[in-house]
Amino acid sequence: MSFERSSTPAIRIRRARTNNLRGIDIDIPRNALVVFAGLSGSGKSSLLFDTIAAEAGHQLNETFPPFVRNRLPKWQRPEVDHIGGLSTVVVIDQRRIGGNARSTVGTITDAYTYLRLLFSRIGAPEIGESNRFSFNDPAGMCPTCSGLGETVIPVVDRFIDLDRSLADGAILLPGFGSGKYWYAKYAGIGSFDADTPLRDWTVGEREALLYGGEAAARLGTAPPSDYQGILERFERIYLRTSDNLSDAKRAVLNRFTDMRQCPQCGGDRLNETARAVTVRGHTISQLSNMEISELTGLIPRFTEPSVEPVVEALHRRLTAITDIGLGYLNLARATTTLSGGESQRIKTIRHLGSSLIEMLYIFDEPTIGLHPSDVTSMTNLLRKLADQGNTVLVVEHDPQVMSIADQIVELGPGAGTLGGELVFQGSWSQLTATDTVTARALRAGRRTPAGRRPTGKVTVTHAARNNLRDLTVDIPLGVLTVLTGVAGSGKSSLAAELVAQHEATIIDQRPVSTSRRSTPLTYTGIAPDVRKLFAKANGVSPTLFSANSAGGCPECDGLGVIYTDLAFMDGQETVCGACHGRRFSPEALSHTLDGLTIADIDELTVAEAVDRLPHASIGSALRQITSVGLGYLRLGQPLNTLSGGECQRLKIARELSGDSVDLYVLDEPTTGLHLRDIDTLLDMLDGLVRPGTGVVVIEHHLDVIRHADWVVDLGPGAGRHGGRVLFEGEPADLATQDSPTGRALRDA
Repeated sequence: MSFERSSTPAIRIRRARTNNLRGIDIDIPRNALVVFAGLSGSGKSSLLFDTIAAEAGHQLNETFPPFVRNRLPKWQRPEVDHIGGLSTVVVIDQRRIGGNARSTVGTITDAYTYLRLLFSRIGAPEIGESNRFSFNDPAGMCPTCSGLGETVIPVVDRFIDLDRSLADGAILLPGFGSGKYWYAKYAGIGSFDADTPLRDWTVGEREALLYGGEAAARLGTAPPSDYQGILERFERIYLRTSDNLSDAKRAVLNRFTDMRQCPQCGGDRLNETARAVTVRGHTISQLSNMEISELTGLIPRFTEPSVEPVVEALHRRLTAITDIGLGYLNLARATTTLSGGESQRIKTIRHLGSSLIEMLYIFDEPTIGLHPSDVTSMTNLLRKLADQGNTVLVVEHDPQVMSIADQIVELGPGAGTLGGELVFQGSWSQLTATDTVTARALRAGRRTPAGRRPTGKVTVTHAARNNLRDLTVDIPLGVLTVLTGVAGSGKSSLAAELVAQHEATIIDQRPVSTSRRSTPLTYTGIAPDVRKLFAKANGVSPTLFSANSAGGCPECDGLGVIYTDLAFMDGQETVCGACHGRRFSPEALSHTLDGLTIADIDELTVAEAVDRLPHASIGSALRQITSVGLGYLRLGQPLNTLSGGECQRLKIARELSGDSVDLYVLDEPTTGLHLRDIDTLLDMLDGLVRPGTGVVVIEHHLDVIRHADWVVDLGPGAGRHGGRVLFEGEPADLATQDSPTGRALRDA
């Protein structure tokens, strides 16, 4: 096949078919800023990340020798006939920076590395090399907390219910109740009376149950030699595992443990020797906990000639952090506490000031987490990267970013199987004159408040978390409340205090589980009911209809694909020849329900399944997914193929299908949503609002703020310049205020 040539530099793509892309042909101009628009799930990420970035990454990896290639990230090659005009790719996505508790803003930006070097050279008393100031090195870390700054304390009193017997579920930890996996390790060893409430046991028996060790050895009937007390087993399962915990394990930790500041280092992470060294009267811990904007002004005062290069490099890095709108952070801030938007901006810092050109930068919604008044700083960065001779491709829904682009590409017209087509390519002025989904959304009228009146209130009292200034705030019930303010103004801190003082269901920005076995069918919890329907109709065990159990194809272990390790070459995934990708064994596929095999269920869309699966709980869960605009998803579609916006709505749908609660807290639910989908989101939020129920949303999106019944605006600035309540009331009154949010509402 031959392809046309052109003197105009461009990324040329022919017949791109990755995920839902429908054989797209497109020429994307190089050395330009190009914004990709379209509904969530329309194919934007499939084109930019799974096609362009994947091919560029793969081709770059191929230039390295096998030894190096084995240690580089693996890129799955896209389904496409031809891609030309690529260059080295830098992907700056919205995934949070790592899950490692040792990672901080200072370490991830290298600013703390410069600070350590500074203290090792001019600090007094002198203690040696810079690793003596590293909390990730045994030479510098606090021995009590191993450099973490805090310790996890299991709260053993929460492990058991003294008024129950073992048989009645006295052990409250997951997996320890009657009939569960760990139950027999205690009730079945002959050392404990399983039918007597724990309150009637002796102190020694309760200690043996909880702690094992010598207490267990003193029991009348000694337990097995491999016996572990509940606390020992809990620590092994939950406290000695990876930093990347599942949502379920994280929920267990939140319930049964407390995090406490390290009593030895007071949260500074360093040992006593490192904490005692000063430069100009400041310890390294004091500087690390100082706001970066304040630290930026302080560092140039260190004028010793011997460290002039270090001071200059550190000042440049701190200035870059401040310029990108993160000056309210401090270097000691754990990266695990950063939002997706903050993480993304942190990632861009290393590229600021770079003299490299002809690079290919791909950004994933860089305005996430930004107040409307801060979006200009991000658009200036994107524009600067393009003007320096780079190609900048951006997935974005924000009209402010679209308006400064050299070109806009819209994919659609719908999402999922209804998307994947090129529907528009041109300038901002041309887009606004068309009839695409994005153009219509730009012209659409905006929602107004629903006019609900409060039916009660909960009160947050004396909130002093992070930068909050001893706030007492009433949160009304029976209405939609939005917390507003610039990034770092205290919104998340106030929400955290609300959760700490009142029980709440949290729908935060953490992504849903995205393993290859996770699907809408498993995530919504309806898979067991589907298996039971098949089992009842065919008179067999429900496990036969689980691809992860007895029903899985024996050749591919129920994955549907075979992975082949090709050593120094990229591993190869091929469709399983035995099940042809259907994941189930021949025996499982021999049984049907209403003419459908269990594999056919995976191919149903959510909307189709509502009619085909006659079961109340199944229908209820599926209708919630349809109500959030995801009826086009296939039940067996892996969650790692969903866009960020789709994942966010799937999480909200699961909460909607559960029991009603008194208080919901949502953290920027517009993340990843197209303008048209905002109305769908607002309908969802309205569905959560009931008399006596509080719905509290942290949000920057002006349409959500306008639709709120009540607004609490924090500020006026970030960090130490924020933490105050500027306004409490209705959105229309907020628009008259001289605050960043008030001005943004007026300007819009």
